[in-house]
Amino acid sequence: QVQLVESGGGLVQAEDSLRLSCAASGLIFSAYPMGWFRQAPGKEREFVAAISRSNDSTSYADSVKGRFTISRDNAKSTVYLLMNSLKPEDTANYYCAAGRILAPVSYIATMTTQSGYWGQGTQVTVSS
Repeated sequence: QVQLVESGGGLVQAEDSLRLSCAASGLIFSAYPMGWFRQAPGKEREFVAAISRSNDSTSYADSVKGRFTISRDNAKSTVYLLMNSLKPEDTANYYCAAGRILAPVSYIATMTTQSGYWGQGTQVTVSS
């Protein structure tokens, strides 16, 4: 079955950097657009970033644009999220998601937890 396993979360200070990884298995990784979402306590899960199947197109939430970078390595079936200049408001559980097969990158931002595939999340805590 499809598995998405996130790693790389932790406790950091404001302005620090972290790189999250998401290792995928059980699917043809290169056929899926991939994305990252996050959910803070008491808040809805929100879109963070997405990347196209062939690594040639990305999109970001306004709140992270210019600070976060999404990338993927199709040979390793892994998607990454490099987070720079972290802020306390970035504190959340970060989830990796695989969209619908052969879908465009724009599909990711429309996903709900009832669609696609989701990992279990990795906690990122940013102290001020």
